[in-house]
Amino acid sequence: MQNTYKQFTVNRKTPAYWRITFQNPPINLLNPDTIFELLTLMDQIETDNDLKVIVFDSADPEYFIAHYDMARAGEKQQTPKEIELPAWIDFVARLYRTSVVTIAEIRGRARGVGSEFALACDMRFASKEKAIFGQPEVGIGVVPGGGANEALALLAGRARALEIVLGADDFDAATAERYGWINRAIPDSELDGFVENLARRISSFDKQTLNDAKKLLNRTGVPEAEEILESRTVFITGAMSANTQKKVSTAFARGLGKSGDFELHLGQHIANLE
Repeated sequence: MQNTYKQFTVNRKTPAYWRITFQNPPINLLNPDTIFELLTLMDQIETDNDLKVIVFDSADPEYFIAHYDMARAGEKQQTPKEIELPAWIDFVARLYRTSVVTIAEIRGRARGVGSEFALACDMRFASKEKAIFGQPEVGIGVVPGGGANEALALLAGRARALEIVLGADDFDAATAERYGWINRAIPDSELDGFVENLARRISSFDKQTLNDAKKLLNRTGVPEAEEILESRTVFITGAMSANTQKKVSTAFARGLGKSGDFELHLGQHIANLE
């Protein structure tokens, strides 16, 4: 099937195994167009009877998904069909619950909603040398509003989730692995082969059995849409404050959303926006 998306490519390696590659230069910002396309993709995923496993990766070795495009934060989100939940929450809630196994293969930076996307996948494997994780939201006066609060508390525990969220700093892959943020930090030269072998192995197994196992394991806890919605409400309130507006303006002036040092070292710069 021909790829019809602009924010990412879909490589149907086999009927049972797809690889989705983000490519939104210059730094793979997630924006309303990305969310629209992800919702369209989810409709396809949920109706495909052969699909068993998807790997999400990036065409940019510096950025998995940098974060949300703040320059487009005020835009009304369009959706392929009518949905009850806000679009991003609808997508991640369905990603958690889909019968398809989802794997994030992470090189480069996964911050903010980029981290939240990876957290909503079933498994996360990252380049030991090149992956960087962060939830920088508190640095501009808001809380994470797309699932990080809920997922990190479950995966890393309350104390480490507080360190991640309140510190708003960058974390290397080795620390992310130790905290439970990701499954494994793998040497960069071995990452592609490891994920490819795992995906193909999983795709060789019975689809119903994979579905049953995921459903049973989900009983141990995945974030609920209502909880993420509560975080989103607090996020929106914070985003409207004068303090946040001032910090965002300063961040734009220093290079937010552009290729360069500010984005490469966002964890460092986010603490110096006064």
